[in-house]
Amino acid sequence: MAPPTLLLGRADLAQIVDRLGAEIAKDHPDGVVLIGVLKGALIFFSDLVRAVHGVDVQIDFMAISRFAPDSGRVRILKDVELDLTGRDVVVVEDMVDTGLTATYLLGQLAERGPRRLALCTLLDRPVRRIVPLDVRYRGAEIPDVFALGYGLHLAELYRNLGEVYEADQRTVRAEPTAYLEALYGAGEQPVEQPTPGAHGVTSASGRRRNS
Repeated sequence: MAPPTLLLGRADLAQIVDRLGAEIAKDHPDGVVLIGVLKGALIFFSDLVRAVHGVDVQIDFMAISRFAPDSGRVRILKDVELDLTGRDVVVVEDMVDTGLTATYLLGQLAERGPRRLALCTLLDRPVRRIVPLDVRYRGAEIPDVFALGYGLHLAELYRNLGEVYEADQRTVRAEPTAYLEALYGAGEQPVEQPTPGAHGVTSASGRRRNS
C-alpha cells in the first residue's frame, strides 16, 4: 500500500485562507454573502469566514446530491435562506474538478438576482474539467490525485485532518479505513514526503511547489 503524501500542510492552508480572505474583502467593500457547499467545504469555510476582515459578512449554506450516473441530474438537499437580491455572493467549495457541480450551483444562484456572483475553491483540479468555469478565488491547483483531509473525505473518514494528503485512490476505495493508522495512529506516525519530480501543488500565483 502506497503511504499517504502531504500535499498542503497547516502553514500552507493558513496562507491560502488569509490570501483568499483578503482578496474577497478587497473585492466586496460593501459586504458579501458567503455560501458554503456542504459538507466538504465546511472546515475551509469556517476558516475563510474569519479571514474576511473589514467588511460585513453574512453566511449561508447549500447541499446537493451527487450527480446521478443515469441522468446527470442533482437535487438540492438544502437551499439558501437569505435573500440574495442585489447582493454580492461568493460560493465556497472544497474542490472543483469537472466543474459540473459548481456550474449547476452558480446557475441556480444566478436566478436569485445577486448583484455579483463568484466562485471560491480551496483546491482546483483543472485536468478533470469538463465544462469551462471561471474560478475567481483559487486556493491551490492540484494534479489528478485523490485528496483527503481538511474537509475532504472518503466514506465520511479523514475530514477532521488538519492537512491535505494525497492518497492512493484504489487502495482507499477498496478499504476506506486503510489510512487510519498512518494518519491518526499513536505517535502521529510520519507520512511520506514528496521526492523531487513527485506530484506538486501549484499556487494561484503559478508557483509550483512540493510540500
